[in-house]
Amino acid sequence: MALTQTDVRGIADYARIALEGDELEQMTAYLNDAVDMLAPVLDYDLPDVEPTFHPIGDLANVMREDEELTGRGLPLDVALSNAGSVRDRSFRVPSILGEGGDR
Repeated sequence: MALTQTDVRGIADYARIALEGDELEQMTAYLNDAVDMLAPVLDYDLPDVEPTFHPIGDLANVMREDEELTGRGLPLDVALSNAGSVRDRSFRVPSILGEGGDR
Protein backbone atom coordinates (compact mmCIF):
# COMPACT_ATOMS: atom_id res chain seq x y z
CA MET A 1 0.00 0.00 0.00
CA ALA A 2 1.77 3.11 -1.20
CA LEU A 3 1.28 6.45 0.49
CA THR A 4 -0.10 9.21 -1.72
CA GLN A 5 0.87 12.86 -1.58
CA THR A 6 -2.52 13.49 0.06
CA ASP A 7 -1.60 10.99 2.81
CA VAL A 8 1.78 12.63 3.34
CA ARG A 9 0.25 16.11 3.35
CA GLY A 10 -2.17 14.93 6.05
CA ILE A 11 0.67 13.46 8.13
CA ALA A 12 2.68 16.67 7.72
CA ASP A 13 -0.30 18.81 8.76
CA TYR A 14 -0.84 16.63 11.82
CA ALA A 15 2.84 17.00 12.74
CA ARG A 16 2.70 20.73 11.93
CA ILE A 17 5.37 20.44 9.27
CA ALA A 18 5.07 22.68 6.23
CA LEU A 19 5.89 20.82 3.02
CA GLU A 20 5.86 22.69 -0.25
CA GLY A 21 6.26 21.58 -3.88
CA ASP A 22 9.34 19.39 -4.25
CA GLU A 23 9.49 18.73 -0.51
CA LEU A 24 6.13 16.98 -0.66
CA GLU A 25 7.30 14.78 -3.55
CA GLN A 26 10.58 13.95 -1.79
CA MET A 27 8.88 13.16 1.50
CA THR A 28 6.30 10.95 -0.22
CA ALA A 29 9.08 8.95 -1.91
CA TYR A 30 11.07 8.77 1.34
CA LEU A 31 8.12 7.51 3.40
CA ASN A 32 7.19 4.96 0.74
CA ASP A 33 10.77 3.67 0.80
CA ALA A 34 10.57 3.37 4.60
CA VAL A 35 7.30 1.43 4.38
CA ASP A 36 8.79 -0.86 1.72
CA MET A 37 11.74 -1.66 4.00
CA LEU A 38 9.29 -2.95 6.61
CA ALA A 39 7.50 -5.26 4.15
CA PRO A 40 9.58 -8.37 5.10
CA VAL A 41 8.07 -8.24 8.58
CA LEU A 42 4.73 -9.25 7.04
CA ASP A 43 6.31 -12.52 5.86
CA TYR A 44 6.62 -13.87 9.41
CA ASP A 45 3.96 -16.32 10.53
CA LEU A 46 3.15 -15.16 14.05
CA PRO A 47 -0.45 -16.23 14.83
CA ASP A 48 0.16 -16.68 18.57
CA VAL A 49 1.96 -13.39 19.18
CA GLU A 50 -0.15 -10.69 20.82
CA PRO A 51 0.29 -7.16 19.48
CA THR A 52 2.38 -4.89 21.69
CA PHE A 53 0.96 -1.44 22.12
CA HIS A 54 3.49 -0.27 24.69
CA PRO A 55 7.19 -1.11 24.66
CA ILE A 56 7.21 -2.01 28.34
CA GLY A 57 4.13 -4.24 28.17
CA ASP A 58 2.01 -4.53 31.29
CA LEU A 59 4.39 -2.61 33.54
CA ALA A 60 2.67 0.04 35.62
CA ASN A 61 3.92 2.62 38.06
CA VAL A 62 4.36 1.11 41.49
CA MET A 63 3.64 3.69 44.14
CA ARG A 64 4.03 3.32 47.86
CA GLU A 65 1.84 5.01 50.43
CA ASP A 66 3.03 8.39 51.62
CA GLU A 67 4.49 8.28 55.08
CA GLU A 68 5.95 11.00 57.22
CA LEU A 69 9.53 10.38 58.17
CA THR A 70 10.00 11.58 61.71
CA GLY A 71 12.75 14.12 62.12
CA ARG A 72 13.08 14.82 58.40
CA GLY A 73 10.25 17.31 58.01
CA LEU A 74 10.95 21.01 57.56
CA PRO A 75 9.20 23.16 60.17
CA LEU A 76 6.62 25.48 58.60
CA ASP A 77 8.19 28.67 59.94
CA VAL A 78 11.55 27.68 58.42
CA ALA A 79 9.95 26.75 55.10
CA LEU A 80 8.17 30.10 54.88
CA SER A 81 11.07 32.20 56.21
CA ASN A 82 12.43 33.10 52.75
CA ALA A 83 9.05 33.47 51.03
CA GLY A 84 8.44 36.75 49.26
CA SER A 85 4.86 36.79 50.50
CA VAL A 86 2.93 34.56 52.92
CA ARG A 87 -0.81 34.26 53.54
CA ASP A 88 -2.62 31.85 55.86
CA ARG A 89 0.48 29.71 56.43
CA SER A 90 1.01 29.27 52.65
CA PHE A 91 3.31 30.67 49.98
CA ARG A 92 1.61 33.50 48.11
CA VAL A 93 2.45 33.73 44.40
CA PRO A 94 1.16 35.86 41.53
CA SER A 95 -1.72 34.43 39.53
CA ILE A 96 -0.61 33.04 36.18
CA LEU A 97 -4.14 32.96 34.82
CA GLY A 98 -4.91 36.60 35.55
CA GLU A 99 -8.13 35.65 37.33
CA GLY A 100 -9.16 36.26 40.88
CA GLY A 101 -6.14 38.48 41.54
CA ASP A 102 -6.02 38.13 45.33
CA ARG A 103 -6.99 34.54 46.03
